[in-house]
Amino acid sequence: MTEESNDYAETWVAEARVLSEALPYMRRHAGSTIVVKYGGHSMGDPDLSRLFARDIVLLRQVGINPIVVHGGGPQIGAMLERLGVQSEFVDGHRVTDEVTVEVVEMVLSGTINKQIVSNINEAGGRAAGLSGKDSRLIQADKLTRTTRDPESNIEKVLDLGLVGEPRQVDPHILSCFDNSDITPVIAPIGVGPKGETLNINADTAAGAIASAAAAARLYILTDVVGVLGKDGKVVPEITAAEAQAAIEAGTIEGGMIPKVETCLKALNAGVEAATIIDGRVPHAILIELFTRGGVGTQIIKA
Repeated sequence: MTEESNDYAETWVAEARVLSEALPYMRRHAGSTIVVKYGGHSMGDPDLSRLFARDIVLLRQVGINPIVVHGGGPQIGAMLERLGVQSEFVDGHRVTDEVTVEVVEMVLSGTINKQIVSNINEAGGRAAGLSGKDSRLIQADKLTRTTRDPESNIEKVLDLGLVGEPRQVDPHILSCFDNSDITPVIAPIGVGPKGETLNINADTAAGAIASAAAAARLYILTDVVGVLGKDGKVVPEITAAEAQAAIEAGTIEGGMIPKVETCLKALNAGVEAATIIDGRVPHAILIELFTRGGVGTQIIKA
């Protein structure tokens, strides 16, 4: 056998070993539903987008039922700028008037949603694009937030416009995909009490959908390595009680707080575990599901 043949043989053995080690994890998760919040750099990078689509197809082929819920903040911001529509943020939420919500829906339910669907189809799978308005999948209320004036110490209610918070997710339409080979791809647009269109944070929507679908796992892809401990290093696993204590102590802060709170709500609703994943890592979901390693922080009940 030549030296080149030896190199190939070693590569094949390594690949076979990976498949063999993944088999017990595939068996463990077969038949389960997982919800993946897809966003951040992993969605904006063409190469990572193609890998993500292939990974979703693989999950379906090994018997797992993935549900994809996507964001699209940067793309919405770019379109608003192109159209000359002013936009502002309050406490991490885009203030959304009637003009803005039209653009939000156009970008999320249109351009982004159909591109993800197309990527999954091109990777050999079958996907269908939805929004929370389809069959009233996500019924929502207007989100209200309060703030306190630092000078007068008077508390006031912030009007965020057409920003929503899920009130109820109808699992019926999701259950139709369980025994099919079609992966639902959901844009986080909800319908309000009067039929109005509401813009919903993608993390929040994913958590509500995971709860309603009785998902085994919730995965939130983001652009950070995970939850950091006091030493600045990634915490690979943390209990719900420890996560809540870390928020109260200020160890978990800033934009990580709402992500962790979404995970905690999902756990309280019956989801077995929720993981904040570094979506910049290729095949991040496969690594998290099918190996002993990890690329983020998993939050468990106890």
